[in-house]
Amino acid sequence: MSTTTEHTGAVPPAPQGATEADERRRQREEARLIRTREAAARKNTASKDGQWAAGDRTPLNPNEEFKATSDPLEVRHRIETMYSKWGFWSIPPTDLRGRFRWWGLYTQRRPGIDGGRTAVLEPHQLDDEYFMLRVRSDGGQLSVAQARAIAGISQEFGRDTADVSDRQNIQLHWIRIEDVPEIFRRVEEVGLFTTEACGDSPRVILGSPVAGVAKDELIDPTPQIQAIIDRGIGNPEFSNLPRKFKSAISGTRIPDIVHEVQDIAFVAVDHPELGLGYDLWVGGGLSINPHLGVRLGAFVEPAKVPDVWAGVIGIFRDHGYRRLRTRARLKFLVKAWGAEKFRQVLEDDYLGWKLPDGPGPEVAKPGDRGDHVGIHEQKDGRYYIGAAPVAGRISGVKLAAIADIAEAAGSDRIRLTPLQKILILDVPEDKVNDVVNGLRGLELEAQPGEFARNVMACTGIEYCKLAIVETKATAREVVKTLDAAFPTLDSPITVHVNGCPNSCARIQVADIGFKGQLVLDEESGEQVPGFQVHLGGRLGRGEDNDFGRKIRAHKVTQHGMPEYVERVTRNYLETRADGEPFADWAFRVDEELIR
Repeated sequence: MSTTTEHTGAVPPAPQGATEADERRRQREEARLIRTREAAARKNTASKDGQWAAGDRTPLNPNEEFKATSDPLEVRHRIETMYSKWGFWSIPPTDLRGRFRWWGLYTQRRPGIDGGRTAVLEPHQLDDEYFMLRVRSDGGQLSVAQARAIAGISQEFGRDTADVSDRQNIQLHWIRIEDVPEIFRRVEEVGLFTTEACGDSPRVILGSPVAGVAKDELIDPTPQIQAIIDRGIGNPEFSNLPRKFKSAISGTRIPDIVHEVQDIAFVAVDHPELGLGYDLWVGGGLSINPHLGVRLGAFVEPAKVPDVWAGVIGIFRDHGYRRLRTRARLKFLVKAWGAEKFRQVLEDDYLGWKLPDGPGPEVAKPGDRGDHVGIHEQKDGRYYIGAAPVAGRISGVKLAAIADIAEAAGSDRIRLTPLQKILILDVPEDKVNDVVNGLRGLELEAQPGEFARNVMACTGIEYCKLAIVETKATAREVVKTLDAAFPTLDSPITVHVNGCPNSCARIQVADIGFKGQLVLDEESGEQVPGFQVHLGGRLGRGEDNDFGRKIRAHKVTQHGMPEYVERVTRNYLETRADGEPFADWAFRVDEELIR
């Protein structure tokens, strides 16, 4: 029997006349063979990808090891009772550069280390004795009291730093470990938290910043955002993922949460038979291996959003690739499985019920901005006003002043956007000018030039240990130069600046995206800070979505970047067809016009 099993892979049926005991033995052997095959499959899969669902939960890299040792969420107790009392140098590496992230804390870059040493020095050589802290504001939602609390923390503990990130939250810098317990207390006192703002966990949930007020809104997604928070944030069931998990949900007719580059996104649609609900997207992401999210073709009723979210993140937790950090995002699993298999596993193994088919979202039309900058009437007759801080850079002082402006106008709702913009909602018509002028006094324009409106930048070498080049100041120089050169530009050109290849500023989907690296200066012959260029990235255009075009061996120095953008912009204006967007032009023209 064993010989037959070995060669054919099957247990032969019991011979005619076999006893009942013989049949039981045959069944036991068949069951043993099945278990052996399954174990072999698990071993082979685990040795390749480290998927928990394959049956082997052996930690396969240092990150998996420290997560397996203890739930990263447990580090808060040590922060409050030990490290804040004993100081920075009491913190062991696996907490300092690992578990702290689950509470929104990253060590920041030590000043004076140039970009050429980013990938050369050991982590402890790059670490400063201070932290960057992210405060969650899911859906970008802040009350006046919450904005003031963050502003106070910034001024008292963070040297007046405050950046609006493209994840709709505020990042502070120069935070000392000794001050973290008090910061946690103040944040939570106003209903905010930092739980899983970083780490291999469910990050802040992007939501339409005009939820509940937009005229074109189909659904207010705020209840669904809160339901996801209640279900999943701080829950040990989802606190050990292969890597980060980015969620987004929008109820507007034209999605405004860059849904194509999220791990999971729910975008509002009107089903012809089932009414209002959400279209489900999975597997989007950028960084070094960009991948556009895919539609599963599934319609999700609003009440079922938290269950579907839990199902998708559960698939990522169990089937995600844990061996190599470079392949540990959901996009790699979605690419390997495809939409059909992913939906089948979601329905059969995680939901236990079928999702109905549904329509896709509307495609943006020319003129659909999605950034909400400017003065806009709400569906209740009041107004929301969106302003553009250059590359998201504000300060604690400015954030406190924004809270004052909102309160004076009778508003208690401030919003942050996925494009690093700030909104004040619920402004009565007779207070609109007061708000616009008040924001202008803070250098926050509701009617900015096109480049001020459309520039984004990551943290850059100023604070980030992964960065190679400076970003915020470079973006400001681009805005200053280009808005002066093109004061009446009639077509938006987005410029995104990133300090390293990881694409926190979404360089592949900008009209002009800059990826930080060292480049050769032709005049000096030396390596200097600069950028690889991506041109013509497109989102919100359905089947026409695409990543930017790269030109072989084409690099731009940091100091030469404003001149480069100006030259390409002039070429575009001189050679474009009528109504042709920059992205279409950039893909169409010969290389000499975009070099």
